Amino acid sequence: MHAIDTDAIRARFPALSRVAGGRRAAYLDGPGGTQVPIDVIAAMTGYLERGNSNLGGAFDASREAEAVEAAARSAVGDLIGARPDEVVFGQNMTSLTFSVSRALAREWSPGDDIVVTTLDHDANVTPWRLAAEDRGASVRVVDVHPADATLDLNSLAQALSGRPRVLAVTAASNAVGTVTPIETIVQMAHDAGALAYVDAVHYSAHRLTDVAALGADFLAASAYKFFGPHTGVLFGKAEHLERLEAYKVAPAPSDGPGKWETGTQAFESLAGVSAAVEYLASLGAGEGRRPRLVDAFARIRAHEDAMSTRFLRGLDDIPGVACFGITDSSRLADRVSTFAVAVEGVHPREVAGRMAESGVFVWDGHYYAVGVMERLGRLSEGGLVRIGFVHYNTTDEVDLALGLLDRIAG
Repeated sequence: MHAIDTDAIRARFPALSRVAGGRRAAYLDGPGGTQVPIDVIAAMTGYLERGNSNLGGAFDASREAEAVEAAARSAVGDLIGARPDEVVFGQNMTSLTFSVSRALAREWSPGDDIVVTTLDHDANVTPWRLAAEDRGASVRVVDVHPADATLDLNSLAQALSGRPRVLAVTAASNAVGTVTPIETIVQMAHDAGALAYVDAVHYSAHRLTDVAALGADFLAASAYKFFGPHTGVLFGKAEHLERLEAYKVAPAPSDGPGKWETGTQAFESLAGVSAAVEYLASLGAGEGRRPRLVDAFARIRAHEDAMSTRFLRGLDDIPGVACFGITDSSRLADRVSTFAVAVEGVHPREVAGRMAESGVFVWDGHYYAVGVMERLGRLSEGGLVRIGFVHYNTTDEVDLALGLLDRIAG
């Protein structure tokens, strides 16, 4: 396996040439949304330049829109290991989750349990809470271990001990970077008679997804987290997509993924989704897109692990800065390169603002991961500062972030 060529990669991202604070901006805000390569920009503008149309027409532009949609389903299928007819598109992961939760809720009764976790982004919590309220079902919450922000599997077993219908769980935390043992978790849900709905929004930029290996019944992601446009992606096992009754208008398709796609899709965005997957595949070697993606994500992980090790070891030398989550660099298999930190005596917004003055873009707050912030005792303190590295970031940017944290803490 060859290392990725960071210089060549960065040259493909126009946004990375931005200047801020008197230097080349360092986008360490990838957990909130990644930048996009020129390939994606060209695909989106190219579609609009050729002519925009809807599906089902008796003319070329309409047939081209149909081809764009089919290509996007195929590309995402390769990215997550699914069949194209199991891939659904929507405005975002949140709207897709609301849609599925409402459809599944038709089958719930009072006394049923819906299981969510403290670790999850609220987009995989509140839709299930609201649907449960409508049907008189109960919501059980799985706890985390505060010491390292990992999911408490004993708490999960307890939450699944009643009449569970659905387990909603994240594959990787957008707040603290924890990777959950998702295969084990999904099996626990199935053994208890529950369906598993997996949030892979944050996971998808860092690890290659394989829905067959995970065993998930549903899996949601967002292209803007894997170097594409703002489009939501949903995998559903074909048996579920066909069996469940979707909330849709009468003329919409009654089968396949189309019955879950409310209204007209943004076809220029779907062109961008395909281009984002092709971009990722271009980073690897192999025959066929899926093998190239497998190789690409192995290279991506090696690069991100190197940056994670450098960052964690650097934090050890900065008094007054605490990192929440897994901090042992020998446990990188259990986390992605997303870090939540606090500087003693300095509000998270001030830390983010001072870093921005030096051209380093990071997030502060709770990032919609309200449960874990509350469990860590940080919600009332303004949350944490989130610093995230993706494969277009460099070790120089890691060192820049560490230097700024040292200065602010000092």
